Amino acid sequence: MRYVITVTRDKPRLGWEDAYRHVKKAARAALEAEGVDRDAEISVTLTDDGGIHEINREVRGVDAPTDVLSFPMGEMDYDRGLYFLGDMVISLERCARQGEEYGGGFVHELQYLTVHSVLHLLGYDHLDEGEEKARMRAREKEIMKRLGYDY
Repeated sequence: MRYVITVTRDKPRLGWEDAYRHVKKAARAALEAEGVDRDAEISVTLTDDGGIHEINREVRGVDAPTDVLSFPMGEMDYDRGLYFLGDMVISLERCARQGEEYGGGFVHELQYLTVHSVLHLLGYDHLDEGEEKARMRAREKEIMKRLGYDY
């Protein structure tokens, strides 16, 4: 399978120059673990708290920054022969803070947020505290183990 994972930065000088490598690795691990058996594409935008705040306000009507946003598409691009799964937006600032706060560090948190978002693009959800959330958390844990983490 061919997975096209396009990572862009919406602002210069965000730092964490190698973040794209960690995002691509985690996204591929999630797609492989979930058995995505067609050529697929994901678009990832790396931003800061201000950038994700603006998107969150405009798209979801939530006037606050967050760590990651997922926008599932599920559309076939016949010209390119790729199934476009959707867009992800990750705040590198929030990622760094949470990595420190939760103790896993920046790379762990970035890869966790990437896995989490890919699962959303594939239809997982966690809005309730029931079975769906438990299923999503179990998949996150398994994929993070594949990436070499205890979780």
